[in-house]
Formats: sequence, structure tokens, C-alpha cells
Amino acid sequence: MFLCRRQFPEVRTPELLAKLVDVVSSSGGSNRNTTNVATAAGSSSMAAVASSSVPVYEPAAQLVASPSFAVDLNDGVRDEVGSFDVLPNPLHGVPPVGVGDGELGDPDEDDVEPETIEDDSGDEVVAAGPALAGGGSSSGTQQYPPYFSSLDLDAMTNEGALGHAVGFGARDAEGNAGLTEFQRKGIWEVKRYNGPHTCLATSISSDHRSLDHSVISAFIMPMVRADASVSIKVLLNATAAHFGFRPTYRRVWMAKQKAVGLIYGDWDESYSEIPRWVLGVQLTMPGTVAVLRTSPVRVGGQVDESQAYFHRLFWTFPPCIEAFRHCKPLVSIDGTHLYGKYEGTLLIAIAQDGNSNILPVAFALVEGENAESWTFFLSHLRQHVTPQPGLLVISDRHNGIKSALEAPDGGWLPPSAYRAFCIRHVAANFALTFKGKDARRLLVNAAYAKTEVEFDYWFDILRSEDPAMCEWANRIDYSLWTQHRDEGRRFGHMTTNISECVNSILKGVRNLPVASLVKATYGRLAELFVRKGREAEAQMGTGQQFSQHLVKCIEANLKTARCFTVTLYDRDNSEFTVAETTPTGTFSLGTYRVSLASRTCDCGYFQALHFPCQHALACCAYARVSWSSYVHSVYQISSVFNVYRMGFTPPIPEGYWPPYDGPTVIPDPNRRRAREGRPRSTRIRTNMDEADPNRPKRCGLCRQPGHTRRRCPQVVGSSQTGRN
Repeated sequence: MFLCRRQFPEVRTPELLAKLVDVVSSSGGSNRNTTNVATAAGSSSMAAVASSSVPVYEPAAQLVASPSFAVDLNDGVRDEVGSFDVLPNPLHGVPPVGVGDGELGDPDEDDVEPETIEDDSGDEVVAAGPALAGGGSSSGTQQYPPYFSSLDLDAMTNEGALGHAVGFGARDAEGNAGLTEFQRKGIWEVKRYNGPHTCLATSISSDHRSLDHSVISAFIMPMVRADASVSIKVLLNATAAHFGFRPTYRRVWMAKQKAVGLIYGDWDESYSEIPRWVLGVQLTMPGTVAVLRTSPVRVGGQVDESQAYFHRLFWTFPPCIEAFRHCKPLVSIDGTHLYGKYEGTLLIAIAQDGNSNILPVAFALVEGENAESWTFFLSHLRQHVTPQPGLLVISDRHNGIKSALEAPDGGWLPPSAYRAFCIRHVAANFALTFKGKDARRLLVNAAYAKTEVEFDYWFDILRSEDPAMCEWANRIDYSLWTQHRDEGRRFGHMTTNISECVNSILKGVRNLPVASLVKATYGRLAELFVRKGREAEAQMGTGQQFSQHLVKCIEANLKTARCFTVTLYDRDNSEFTVAETTPTGTFSLGTYRVSLASRTCDCGYFQALHFPCQHALACCAYARVSWSSYVHSVYQISSVFNVYRMGFTPPIPEGYWPPYDGPTVIPDPNRRRAREGRPRSTRIRTNMDEADPNRPKRCGLCRQPGHTRRRCPQVVGSSQTGRN
């Protein structure tokens, strides 16, 4: 025990397992209740039991390693007695050879073979093996342990005989011995062995088999209830700190899914609740738009009329439809993946009010981002939420969005609507071809430039770095990704704001079952409208005319508007020239032309942001006119209040929802996530996810750098020993 403790200091709680068993002594008599200690070496006639917490350590006896046995099942030829090829046990540091040239599964799998040998009932077994001719003496004169000292290979014509001869206690699902025949290899795989182990594990697992996902689920339930978006890493660390054992990532992921299902409803049954929710929300708030699409279920080539697969769902609420009429004439669209038992994508349309508050106005649950799903979402968005002409759509460069927006009957072609790219996505695509943060920063600065002079400045620097970078950017129309060519349609917005929307308003909904997800959008928006409506009403009560965001911008511009020299050129058209006595910026032109009538300035800010820039404010002061008449109406506090004026109705209890008599909606089994291995990530990886190229790769078996699992010295050395 103390030797194991000193050799493995990382084990917090070593366990000493002692069992009383009946063995047969060398004299033939029965010694009852002989103590067998797991951490000490017994005599050769006594079987040692490996503990599940610490490996067997036998420093006292110089035991000869169990010989390898090789049997060719194809031709029936055997080697000399005591020469089988037994595949090594993965729990002792060497992985088993499997079908497919020895490829292994995920090391984080829960259903790994435990170190403790068990029988079918789960009790630990100490198998001394049958009494074989010519062996079994404890005098120390035998060459091998009694289990392998003498075997009649001619009699071992089947799996049961071989298992009985060498004392394997493991059973498969049908109760057979723990042996598996590999037809391609022509060998037997030994999965469990009930004899004494003379090998020593290279590492000790910090996991515990009793710490299953049900126990973890009960522990993390309060954390998941408080925040459904809590990461698996946080839950794993909390579990390890509480129980003293560190479970696998997969097990904690399963525990979180179980906790979410217990709190927010079953993952499968949530799909069947969607049709009733559609009827209930339309009864709660007349005017709610909810469009459900299903696909048929086929059983044996016939359509099952009683069931239907969930396909897509679009929904929006009357307050969102009314709110968009008072927002800026632009909409950002993007998709985010769902984090649950079934794969899927949540498409969101986001608007922005005059106080720079983001507001989701429409949603859709689809199978993924493709041309058909985006057409489904954008067609209903245009029909029910955004019918205004001249609208700007900000999105990424996804081909599905491009196909949907360019459809002749979609209503998104100019001049009815225009398109612009999110600069964050453009920069991410740029970084895939050209490495380096400096080049990416230059591209972003060029995109944000509000004048052609400033754009050329950054673009020239980019060209000096690498002309190929400019060639890549020139393949995209300037009106789609630069601010100085957008004709003021962006209102200064260069991104889709999807991350801000998810984090501030829809945080955690992606981790919920679909029924709870759609219900959460109703509750989250109701809370948002109440909070933002109160803020706007309070500002109106103080007599403010414009939003706080605009007031801050005007105050900043007024500070620099006093050091200009203004000259009036056309009194009827209110055209001026403004000369800077001192440069106010990095790209100062010295003299600027300002037209209050057309609301333009050579600096580009007036027409890009739709409120007076510092030069326009100087002209207003010179002409003794109020600058408030040159501010876009969307910045008025009354417009901001109108965005949130229409509130949500308290939801009707589910017991009063109208009945639904259609087919039962069930999830598509093809959308279910992988049941084995670590959950596959759905994140779209960019340059931010690149690993350190200087970091050495480590073996998944021994965790040492310089080689892979397939080339691990433990595997190579073991295979060479077996061949010898």
C-alpha cells in the first residue's frame, strides 16, 4: 500500500481491497478464508485481484510474465505448448488490436474495460483456473503461472474450451467467455483475464466508474437550471472538485443533456409539442405568424399518416412586426447552431433601433444553412416582417443566402432591397488565405473608411504588404463591403450583430429542446420590450428629443466644431466650406465642402450616419439654424419609444391551448448527434481556432510527445514480444 502511494502520488485516495477466498494448498488440503490483498503479491497459487483505483504492484516476487499464446484458427496449426498470441489488455498500458489495423476509439469513452475483473453479477472474481495436468504446484519450480503451465491445445477447438482452460471470467452479451474471434486476423482477442497480472499500468485513471452521468446530472442540475449555456468544461471542473474524480468529457456532456431534459422537457417529446404551441401562441396573440413544415415518415415503403418528421419552423410575433417599422431600414441575418441532442440551425433576423439597441424580429428552425432553408426563411421574412422598399440586408457570404436573395420572385433584388457583407465574416475569409493579424487589420480599416482618401491610404499599405491581398479584395464589389461606397444604407453598421444578440437576449436558448426554445423567445422578447420601453418612456419624461446614443455623438462633435473657419457660398442651397485651423484627425483634408440641403460632407460622416458631423454643426452655428432638423427621424426618442410601445400578452396556460389532431411530429433520426465518442463540434472554425504550430503532438496512449498512438513504443514493443 505504501509503495503504491509513493509511486503514484497523483492518486488522492488509494484503496486497499482484501477478500477472503478458499484456495487449495500444495498439499491438497483446503485453506479456508485465506486473505488476498490487491496491492501486495501473493503466492503463485493464489490469484491477485486488481483494484479499480490503483494498479497491482508486486515488488516482492520475481514473477515471470504470462507467456503469449498464438493459435492460427484458419489452418489449425499450433506452436509449442505455452505459446498463444494473447492480445494485450488496454488497462495495462497497451491497447488491444482491433479490426481495421488496430485503430482505437475515443480514449474518453465511458464504456472502457475496468481494471477490476468482474463476473456477470458485478462481484469481483478470483479464478484459480481448472486443475491442469502437470502444473499447479506452488513450490516455485514451475516455469509459468499455473494458468498457462500446461494446456492441451488439441482439445481447445472452440471459444468455450479456450476460455475455460485459461480462466477468463468476462462474458459477452450472450453469456459467452470474454474472447472475440477476428476473422480477418485469424486470432483470438482476450478481453479479460482472471489470473494474476504481472504488468504495471503506465498511468492511473482519475475517473471512477461509479461516477456515471446520472450522478453527475443530479449534481449539476442547479447550475444548468441557472444557466443552460454553461460550458461542459465548467461542469467538468466543478464535478471533479466536488467528487475528487475527473470524469470524461463525454460523460459530463451526457449528464448535461439529461439535466436539460429533466428541467425543460424530453428532447424527443418536445417536437410533438410544437404544433400545439403554434395554436396556443396564435390564440394568445392574434397576428402571430408561425409556419411549420414537416416531411413524411416512411415505414416499409409506405407513408405513416400518424407521424411526420419535423423539417422547418418560421415564427414571429406582432410586437416584432410593429417594432421594425420604427427601426433603421436595415436587417441583419445569420444562423447559429443548436447545442442539443439533435442537430439544427437557428436563423435569426436582427434589427436596430435609434438608440443602438439590437432587436431580433424573426426566427426559424431549419436543418442547416443551405439554399432551400434560407429561401424558406427570407421569403417569410419579406412577406410578414420587412416589406419596406429600399431595405438593406447585412449577411455573410454564404452561397445559400446569395441564392435566396437573387431569386427573381423573392423580392430582395434592387431597388426593392440591397445587400451588404458583414466585415467580420469577410475578414475571416481573408485570413484563411493570408495569415497575419496586421494584414487583417488593414483590410478592416479600409472597410470602415468613410472617404475614398482614407480607403486608398489603407489599401496602399495593404498593397505594399502583398499585392495578392488587394487582388483578393478587388474580386468583391466595393459596395458590398466598404462603407464609403454603401451610399449611407448601413447607418454605420458593418457586422451582423448575431453574437451580441445571442449573448444578450437569447443566451442559453440554443442548449434547450426545440419546444422550450420557441417558448423562450416569447418570454425573452416580452422582458426586453418591457425593459427598453420603460427606458424610452423615462427619457421622454425628461423632455429629451433624441436618443442617448445620438446626444453623446453630437456632444463629441460639438467639442471640435469650434476650431473651424466657415465660409458661405450658396445661401439658398446652404452650401459651405469649412477650413480646419488645426487638424482634427489622421486623415484631415484641411477644407471640407458641406451641403446642409443634401446632408452631405466631404468627411463622409454626415451621409453615412445620417446626423450632422462636426463640420455640419459648425455650418449650422454659422447660419444660426438648429441642427436637429438634419437628424434622421429614427434617432428621435419618440421613434425609439414606438419600437417597444406594443407589448406582449401573458401566455395562455397550456391546458387551455386548442387541441391538435394532426400527425405526431417527431425528430428526424438522421439529425441526431453521434451516440459514441466525443460530441462532434458544430462550430465553423476560423483563424481564431488555429492551434499553436510550435506545440508538439502527444501520444493519446502514453501522453508523451514525439509519436502517435499507432507508433507508441508500448504497442510496438508488445507486438514484437508476441511475435518472438
